Amino acid sequence: MANTPAGCAAIQQDLERLESWAERNLTKFNKGKCRILDLGRNNPTHQYRLGADLLDSSSAERDLAVLVGYKLTMSQQHALAAKQASGILGCIKKNVSSRSSEVLLPLYSALVRLHLEYCIQFWAPQFKNDEELLKRSRKGLQG
Repeated sequence: MANTPAGCAAIQQDLERLESWAERNLTKFNKGKCRILDLGRNNPTHQYRLGADLLDSSSAERDLAVLVGYKLTMSQQHALAAKQASGILGCIKKNVSSRSSEVLLPLYSALVRLHLEYCIQFWAPQFKNDEELLKRSRKGLQG
């Protein structure tokens, strides 16, 4: 419904009500942080306004610390988690001279694994890219 003219008009009307509520309550929205995330494929984009300002569109947004793309996939979240884990692994490899499992396993468990497990419910191993990211992240200490 949101991509129909009536749906777009309803969303714009909601934005106008939000703006008038903010004015009545003597508060302001940080319009620089307000963006439109068009969900799905082949949806026509529509320009929305908050007050006099046009809202920017976005290809992905973070909500509750999870990065969600316009296709409702978590690929960007997975890449970010793998990048953070790889960066921490690099610091461990650079600064810890011992390669014994008694030293590396507690460091991995305490510092790296939590980044990979934070959004584990969103990892989709059936997608080849997600599977490869997980494999590379796990091999970081070995290489």
